[in-house]
Amino acid sequence: METNPRATGPAPDGASRSESGSTSSALSGPGRRVGDQVFAGLTSGAGVLVLVIIVAIAVFLVRKAIPAVRADSTSFFTTKLWQPDNVPPVFGIAALVFGTLLSSVIALLIAGPVAIGIALYISDYAPRRLATFVGYLVDLLAAVPSVVYGLWGLLFLVPHADKFQQFLADHLGFIPLFDLGKNGVVGRSVLIASVVLAIMILPIVAAISREVFLQVPAANREAALALGATKLEMIRLAVLPYSRSGVTGALMLGLGRALGETIAVALVLSLAPTTSFHIIDANIGGTTIAANIAAQYQAAEPLGQQALIASGLVLFVITFAVNGLARYVVSRGGRRMVSS
Repeated sequence: METNPRATGPAPDGASRSESGSTSSALSGPGRRVGDQVFAGLTSGAGVLVLVIIVAIAVFLVRKAIPAVRADSTSFFTTKLWQPDNVPPVFGIAALVFGTLLSSVIALLIAGPVAIGIALYISDYAPRRLATFVGYLVDLLAAVPSVVYGLWGLLFLVPHADKFQQFLADHLGFIPLFDLGKNGVVGRSVLIASVVLAIMILPIVAAISREVFLQVPAANREAALALGATKLEMIRLAVLPYSRSGVTGALMLGLGRALGETIAVALVLSLAPTTSFHIIDANIGGTTIAANIAAQYQAAEPLGQQALIASGLVLFVITFAVNGLARYVVSRGGRRMVSS
């Protein structure tokens, strides 16, 4: 039986052109172009809005800070005292910046290894169901309000940490960090504030590190194991080198989170501006820029409020620099991985 060539043969050129033309018109018609333009405009507007907000915040802080800095009778960047309502006014951010950086760095040293360990456990050791459950628990810490952390640190951690701080003073007192001195007492100290900050930044560092570890190609892990490496050696040789830039970015973002914390630090610390490294001495105390603003803004005079805004401008610059450094490290690591 003969077959009909029209039924089995290729479609005519005209029909093919007609079908492709209708497809291309559906993908690039006027409606499609309008939708793309609207979406591109919305996304561009969102990006520009973020820049406008950041610039507006910076302009506001600079406008409010300049009169206070001009009225300061001392050096704003080197003075340790904070007495803007005196006549003449005396205030500076040296002690505030020191306390901010000290507590944040200690918090990062405490939270960093724990968060990375949790991320490695979720990505490489725990069974899938248990890893999912642990991941949810870690993420849940980020949803707890900071005032709850502060109250927990004040009402539970401070009374129960006295023996531990005294143990550090008795056995590690030769290190300046744990030296109480003759009149030192344990209590609301920089160490307690750093522990609270460490718990607060742990979810951020752990979550980002977990996602970075999960992005490591399976071939890297399998190649290391095929060569006879143990699980620890596989992590050290295949996982950590690939994830170095991402983990560094996670740590930097956690540091930025610790720098700006307010209520938790204000509740735990004694809010005395100092530049001492004795982190367990409650008599010396210490404070941060954010905690000082939260504690004094309502009761401050107009010049004092402007001085607090000036300190906020310094914190804004520090946080912006830390986040910019994190972005640079992540992008540089990404370029290295692509080139390799």
